[in-house]
Amino acid sequence: MKKINQKIVIGLPKGSLQESTFYMLKKAGFTVTVGTRSYVPVIDDPEIEARLIRAQEISRYVEHGMLDCGITGYDWIIENGSDVVEVADLVYSKQGLRKIRWVIAVPENSSIKNVKDLAGKRIATEAVGLTKKYLKEKGIRAEVEFSWGATEVKAPDLCDAIVELTETGSSLRANNLRIIADVLESTTRIIANKAAWNDRWKRQKINQVAILLKGALAAEKRVLLKMNVAAVKLKKVLPILPSLHSPTVNALSSRGWVAIESVVEERIVREIIPKLKAVGAEGIIEIPLNKIIE
Repeated sequence: MKKINQKIVIGLPKGSLQESTFYMLKKAGFTVTVGTRSYVPVIDDPEIEARLIRAQEISRYVEHGMLDCGITGYDWIIENGSDVVEVADLVYSKQGLRKIRWVIAVPENSSIKNVKDLAGKRIATEAVGLTKKYLKEKGIRAEVEFSWGATEVKAPDLCDAIVELTETGSSLRANNLRIIADVLESTTRIIANKAAWNDRWKRQKINQVAILLKGALAAEKRVLLKMNVAAVKLKKVLPILPSLHSPTVNALSSRGWVAIESVVEERIVREIIPKLKAVGAEGIIEIPLNKIIE
């Protein structure tokens, strides 16, 4: 049962994930507004309070109960060793719908060729715990120091190698660095405090946010195609149409005609619309989607 004025407090990532997170929340049905100097965003849902916090810190605040839930990277959960409930895995990042990687990189002209060559070397990174854990698993002893930023420019003058976050590798290449190993692959996660998760109402509310965000992500690369087709041509049209499950076919008031609806990957629309037209589909409409709840 919900208590009077009960709310969940959610941590939203400030920094690189902020814009993409606000965009996904908007698609999910939640509008977030925040002043230029405010750390308390406003969400148009009276049952949610938000705090704008660096992604690196969110899992700790969730674990210790300052936040009921939060959106952060799997990498920072591991880095902090946080004991939290992982509610949902959301594959989006700063630059798109993709996973991110923590990698070990060295200067192009470095003599370091593989992880074993890091023994006795100095490594700079923002993810000290993550890096030490990886090296320990590999049986490598090296000096790992915390980097406050601009890590890519520290090798070779200030360190021998770096462990850095990358999506495409372009920033590393621009700084004449080459990757020698992957440390961790990470995605964005919705996490919850264990006490909040055991509260029936809070779990229901956190799940509501998770379901809608997953639905928004599922719709991000898909569109709805609608068209009319003469029934005699239906067998030629259906094989062209990939679908989430199977196309919906309904009879029209005009005898001998049907309406077809199908959810398809947006990237293939340009290829299949001419094919559909060629076999008799008419009145083809492409409609963007906000959410797909599977």
